[in-house]
Amino acid sequence: MESALKTVTVVPSIADVQGSADSRRIAIDKVGIKDIRHPVRVRDRSDGEQHTVATFNMYVYLPHNFKGTHMSRFVEILNSHEKEISVSSFKEMLREMAERLESEAGHIEMRFPYFVNKRAPISGVQSLLDYDVTFIGEIRDGEPEMSIKVVVPVTSLCPCSKEISDYGAHNQRSHVTVQVRNRGFIWIEEIIDLVEKEASSELYGLLKRPDEKYVTERAYNNPKFVEDMVRDVALRLNQDERVGAYVVESENFESIHNHSAYALIERDKEAEAKVAEAAL
Repeated sequence: MESALKTVTVVPSIADVQGSADSRRIAIDKVGIKDIRHPVRVRDRSDGEQHTVATFNMYVYLPHNFKGTHMSRFVEILNSHEKEISVSSFKEMLREMAERLESEAGHIEMRFPYFVNKRAPISGVQSLLDYDVTFIGEIRDGEPEMSIKVVVPVTSLCPCSKEISDYGAHNQRSHVTVQVRNRGFIWIEEIIDLVEKEASSELYGLLKRPDEKYVTERAYNNPKFVEDMVRDVALRLNQDERVGAYVVESENFESIHNHSAYALIERDKEAEAKVAEAAL
């Protein structure tokens, strides 16, 4: 009677070089992957969700005693999040990254084009306009913090030019960038709407002649310096209780100069409230 022989395959152990010790005693603040593109689905106020492609930067803190981090795990985390990306799911991704890479701190940036279907002001013709949006997440000691950054292109018309000219006034396209740390749910479109209402005029992907007349005259009747732009947006953000902190910037790409005009306002409403409470 033949005896059954089993062949046992012995898999040699593979060294984990990244997980080995490091003797230089220098911690690394951020280590990870940068500029990796991945398809995502983002919540959309009008249509429920929007399919787009995002560019991710994903980093963790590396203690001084570890030689390296496991880069492949960043990609695995991305691949496991094929579902809709929202503020809450983004925070979960932060937690998962910190846990899987055994780090006390982490950082994720997710930058993507976001499209809004807009109606021209007179003709009503519809067209898409794209906005540059970034989700920014930080986690430290298990506590995630989230902010949303939106770049809104608008028109600004110079009040000084209008005042001193016998006819006409110079205007230009401007980028107003708003980054908010929210303590309540805020649609991306709400940030866009807020900025566009404070500009000389908003932009559209497609305009007919009656629309072009309207936006030209609207800008002329609503002149704004770069300082006006950031102050007016800041006033609106100050009034919104869902905004815990913000940075608002405006860059005007000047049409009569070879340089830009620029202004920035930064405010941490939550920190100010804590200081005021402590003073009582």
